[in-house]
Amino acid sequence: MSGRYAVIMAGGKGERFWPLSTSKHPKQLLALVGDKTLIAQAVERLDGLIPPENVFVVTNADLVEATRAAVPVIPPENIVGEPIGRDTAAAVACGGALVGARDPKAVFAVLTADQVMGDLDVFKATLRGGMNLAEKNEILVTIGITPTFPSTGFGYIESGADFAKAEGVQFKKAVRFVEKPELKRAQEYLAGGKFFWNAGMFIWSVPTLSSAFAAHCPEMKKLMDTLTGYAARGAISQGLEKTYPALGKISVDYALMEKADNIVMACGTFAWDDVGSWPALESHFAQDAAGNTLIGDCQQIDAKNNIIYSKDRLTAVIGAENLIVVQAEGVTLVCPREKAQEIKKMLSRLREQGSYDRLL
Repeated sequence: MSGRYAVIMAGGKGERFWPLSTSKHPKQLLALVGDKTLIAQAVERLDGLIPPENVFVVTNADLVEATRAAVPVIPPENIVGEPIGRDTAAAVACGGALVGARDPKAVFAVLTADQVMGDLDVFKATLRGGMNLAEKNEILVTIGITPTFPSTGFGYIESGADFAKAEGVQFKKAVRFVEKPELKRAQEYLAGGKFFWNAGMFIWSVPTLSSAFAAHCPEMKKLMDTLTGYAARGAISQGLEKTYPALGKISVDYALMEKADNIVMACGTFAWDDVGSWPALESHFAQDAAGNTLIGDCQQIDAKNNIIYSKDRLTAVIGAENLIVVQAEGVTLVCPREKAQEIKKMLSRLREQGSYDRLL
């Protein structure tokens, strides 16, 4: 049996958590939930399952040092930086190269650095079961989360026939991946019982991933092969600098998961949240009697159902309802809760103006 590895993708910007999350201090390097950074929690979840020397982190080149400081248990050479973002397929190919240079037959999990999970024993059993199956079968394993409400913010996976049971976890054939739905469709998905949230986590062997790229996205097969050679020489950063500028941007969902016919989905029953935007914090903090989520030094009078974050100075709110109010990094953000997804639009506008780069 070959070794087992994990690749943690940590290149996201977490723009929907601006102004707390910035390009220099993105979401995964913040302690949004709990007293540890999200990436430290992601590494800690693997304790007892995958040794730290078998964990790789793929992040942005300018975040390598900060990431190494956040997860000192990971060998520094296992944390590598992409010179430019080229979406998740390239990050997966890079991770496959890092693992393949060590062990060409290895099985590895692809995880993300910015999610929050509970029921860790169940999470570990899900990974362990997926790895067991990926060692014995030429399959691409993905993890679907049993939905708890009709979310319009997540993609979905439609499940089909049972494939196997491993480590007490049910695995099913994946029928198709669907984009974020409208509310009515999400309600139908929830009621039908066959649809699961797409968590963006995967398990496969190096040879199976290589074959899938060859069949469905030859550009990424070439990238993985090239980077494997660089990684074997201890020169992965040089390889990334050379190969990335010419790459097209494509997600691993588009490159592989929506095309392949050998996908198996683990039925994830552990608590999961991708903590995608400010409203997601409500489920991780207590509310006051008026439904306000107050994080930090906050005071309110006659205010209802607000999310107020202010850890570096007092923020006082009077008579407001259904707002997000954030004081962080020398910036004050005020927006209606239902406009939380539009924070990215504000960042685009600020970038166009060119005079706020230090705040982004």
